[in-house]
Amino acid sequence: MDIICCDLEGVFIPEIWINVSKKTGIEKLSLTTRDISDYDVLMKMRLEILDENNLKLADIQDVIGAMDPLEGAVDMVNWLKEQAQLIIVSDTFAEFAGPLMKKLGFPTLFCNSLEVDGQGMVRDYTLRQQDGKRHVAKALKNLNFHVIASGDSYNDVTMLQEAHHGILYSPPQNVIDEYPQFPVTRNYEELKKAFKDVLGCKCHHGG
Repeated sequence: MDIICCDLEGVFIPEIWINVSKKTGIEKLSLTTRDISDYDVLMKMRLEILDENNLKLADIQDVIGAMDPLEGAVDMVNWLKEQAQLIIVSDTFAEFAGPLMKKLGFPTLFCNSLEVDGQGMVRDYTLRQQDGKRHVAKALKNLNFHVIASGDSYNDVTMLQEAHHGILYSPPQNVIDEYPQFPVTRNYEELKKAFKDVLGCKCHHGG
């Protein structure tokens, strides 16, 4: 039985932190896992910036509330759910994801959580587990699923490596250069074709 694991930001929704950066004018908040491969280094930098600028969880949630999925993303999610079970595997946080999951039709989401103090300041973050994306793919394989994974950034690579098939979606050139073993897709039509190639004749609603 096939199961599909997809990243969230950069695949189905815009990058949340880039949107926060645009709203606040803080350029460093635009850095993502496309730029910094060590997620802990990236998140500690973000937490320091939030603290220095007195930005609260509510400020980030306001930005997220005004965001929409990428053009065509809702149709793509629906198409994937017609082909196989779909799990969104993301390094985002439950406190961020709610409004965007609603707009995507509530696909299953595996993600992390934030530690927020009584004043609404984000003080820390809690990973569900270290290298969680890889562990999801590995656990599903151990349950005898045929795992197909897609993502765009450094933090997706171990999931793509662990899956039976990994597909890059609209990745930056540095990720393409470092991981040439993965097919590269740049739009949803190309991504559909890549999934069809793996799923073969089992695809429904060719779309």
